[in-house]
Amino acid sequence: MTKAKPHLYRVEVTWTGNTGTGTQSYSAYDRAHTITAADKPAIAASADPIFRGDKTKYNPEELLVASLSSCHMLWYLHLCAEAQVVVTRYVDYPIGTMMAAADGGGQFSKVLLRPIVTVMPQSDAVLAAKLHDQAHEKCFIANSVNFPVQCEPSIQLEP
Repeated sequence: MTKAKPHLYRVEVTWTGNTGTGTQSYSAYDRAHTITAADKPAIAASADPIFRGDKTKYNPEELLVASLSSCHMLWYLHLCAEAQVVVTRYVDYPIGTMMAAADGGGQFSKVLLRPIVTVMPQSDAVLAAKLHDQAHEKCFIANSVNFPVQCEPSIQLEP
């Protein structure tokens, strides 16, 4: 049996929203921050607009949903390549549902992945659909959250 090997992921999250008075009051500061990692472009982020954030920037909730979708997609493409299912297009429209609590906290209750996958006509469309289950089982992010991640894939044949 092989021993599990740790992988470390280092990022830097820097608050850039001090408008001059710090967190003197809840409305006194901006929720702007940047997310960076070595040799990668910065991600401009904020809170959800419901929480006084900037709607033009990504918020943590969107990034969590995107992480789940991205991880699933990467595993799926890997499994398709191994199974000789030739994918020519993959687009997902995931939806995350977060339930806010009365005290201002909250948690996600589910994320629904809705990938539309196009495969070459010689590929096995039934297998292409089944590989989503395997991708879900392998997804590091889905295996790390405490809420259901569901997948409703659509498989199309390349014209």
